[in-house]
Amino acid sequence: MSQFSHIPPGSPFHPENSDDYARWRELRLSAHPCTPEELIVPLRNATNPSPKETQAILRLCQRANMAVYDTGQRDSGDSPQIPEMLQALAARFGLVGRERHRSMRGHELVDIRVASTTERPRQGFIPYTSRRLLWHTDGYYKYGYKGARPIRAMLLHCVRDAKEGGENDLLDPAIAYIRLRDESPALAAALMREDAMTIPAFEEEDGSIRPESRGPVFWVDNGGNLNMRYTERSRNIIWANDADTRAAVDFLRHLLREAEEPFRFRLRLKPGQGLICNNVLHTRSAFIDHDDPARRRLLYRGRYTNRVGENISLPTT
Repeated sequence: MSQFSHIPPGSPFHPENSDDYARWRELRLSAHPCTPEELIVPLRNATNPSPKETQAILRLCQRANMAVYDTGQRDSGDSPQIPEMLQALAARFGLVGRERHRSMRGHELVDIRVASTTERPRQGFIPYTSRRLLWHTDGYYKYGYKGARPIRAMLLHCVRDAKEGGENDLLDPAIAYIRLRDESPALAAALMREDAMTIPAFEEEDGSIRPESRGPVFWVDNGGNLNMRYTERSRNIIWANDADTRAAVDFLRHLLREAEEPFRFRLRLKPGQGLICNNVLHTRSAFIDHDDPARRRLLYRGRYTNRVGENISLPTT
């Protein structure tokens, strides 16, 4: 049996289907936004976006796997209405398969902020510090074991921004795949193997064990969509020990850190803005927070097992 039997032969992402890949590649590159500003969609009512606004966000997610909505609310205030608004907004785009996460609040979203040194289980995890976050997709460890529900979409909403820093770099996984496959089809194929990347088992605070996660970096779901799971971290990650995999990982690191990539975007979310995406590659720079606790950086994050726009129709304007 072929090691790529999990990918339909007619998929442009099958390593041996070069003709359909070439057609898909041309369409993707020609339709992709060229600046971060092109990703921004203003919303008059975030709880109930208009058909035109909804359509704009869905189409951006089709073209680039991401969009940035802007509610225009810059007062930096937090309230129970914000999580309620975000849940309604996510549902508008078909994002209903919410992840169960150790740090969820009652509203089933995670508040991303600097945690105190005694706050468990957040203490010790980099997202809850002011340190930089390396390139990754969210939930890359939720794949390949019984009961795993891979993360395929994310919503990240800014309530308050930092005093300095806290920018995000973003890259559409489809662009990463194109650059890798154009460099060498063998390198792209290496990262589609079922044993390409392994995350060891992990013991949670409550003593439960998150099983070992073993699987590809690029994978194709039942809807034929290309997805990605990746982390730039060097600890607690095991790459397949072969020359093509090592070369592919080195290529990705160079692409993400050093290469001149026109579709790698940098932005700093303003209060009232949010990223809605099909789990794109992203970073976060280190930041300096405000001294006043009421002004300190706060974002809400929701992670979902279905993709943006899945099982819904494009609205008419």
